[in-house]
Amino acid sequence: MPTPALFIERLMNKVLQAGIPLWRVYIGLQLIHPQLTAMGYMWRRGEKVQAIARAYGIQFTPSYIGSPMQEAREQGRAVRYRMKDVGEDHHVTLRDVKADGGTDYFATPMRIRRDGPVPVVTFATDSRTGFSDDDIADLARLVDMMGAVIEMHVERSVAETVANTYLGPQIGQRVLNGAIRRGEGEEIRAVLWFSDLRDFTGMNERLAPSEVLELLNNYLQLVGDALGAHGGEILKFIGDGVMGYFPAEDALFLPMVTGAALNAARRLIGDIEAANEARAAGGSEPLRFGIGLHVGPVTFGNVGTEDRLDFTVIGSAVNRAARLESLTKELGVPVCASAEFNDVCLTAMRPLGKHVLRGIPEPVEIFTLPD
Repeated sequence: MPTPALFIERLMNKVLQAGIPLWRVYIGLQLIHPQLTAMGYMWRRGEKVQAIARAYGIQFTPSYIGSPMQEAREQGRAVRYRMKDVGEDHHVTLRDVKADGGTDYFATPMRIRRDGPVPVVTFATDSRTGFSDDDIADLARLVDMMGAVIEMHVERSVAETVANTYLGPQIGQRVLNGAIRRGEGEEIRAVLWFSDLRDFTGMNERLAPSEVLELLNNYLQLVGDALGAHGGEILKFIGDGVMGYFPAEDALFLPMVTGAALNAARRLIGDIEAANEARAAGGSEPLRFGIGLHVGPVTFGNVGTEDRLDFTVIGSAVNRAARLESLTKELGVPVCASAEFNDVCLTAMRPLGKHVLRGIPEPVEIFTLPD
């Protein structure tokens, strides 16, 4: 199935060939998305389609309030404006269309079966005579025919957004591709990251729930930014803990991937230091945290009941990464890495000697960031 942009481009070029004097078309789609409220697609004659993301809050701004798009969507009917009648008291959208050379403007809601705000399609022409009555009737029928295809794209977008938001891009795509049977799993080699806030239980006791929620979200954002900037991905939030990974499809890439993990750790340390300066200025206590780094094979797989699954990662490497993070508190360092991590890392790490990890019988050698 082509992308929405490609579908719109091909379709509008066909409409032009059929003799309807299109100049500009805009399709506004409402989204389920953690950062965006809508996605718009703008087609102009002779140009490529532009995808325009609309952030939350756009519906409360002058660019939307009073616009023909709001009128068509909320009144559930088509609206039409001839530019010769548009003056200073009309919405800025119409004034912009007129200033750019438009002569006629037609907006209509698109009927789809999905609940929620309906998509709206707007058409404009720069033809001297505007749209004819036959053009308007043909465009209305075109929108009805487009609905089924646009609905498929909307549903796909919703599925991808939900999967990516709750599972991450790589695992989300696996699930969308059908990896949803209980017991299905795939073993990969990866650099494992486990980070955790210190004294989070105490913070819950000392701070108001709203303050804890804000603090936690700010901290997790910094972790996610650090991982994402260096090729890592969040696997799971465990309270205030973050399990992340850096995939290494081949052992030859491990030196590069371990370097990326160290760079992510350095970025997080710097970002937390900057955040703590701001917190100190506001009279808030500093954030303290630890990171455990390990290399090993892990299995991605579905666990749970027959009809309620969790896509997770299991293996001894996961346990070691978590145990290494716990050791940062005892050793007073922000990062503890395993000997396996150090062995494939090009950075000369500082040895901290052998230590016992809970649940692991033999002491293991621990390393941290160089001075």
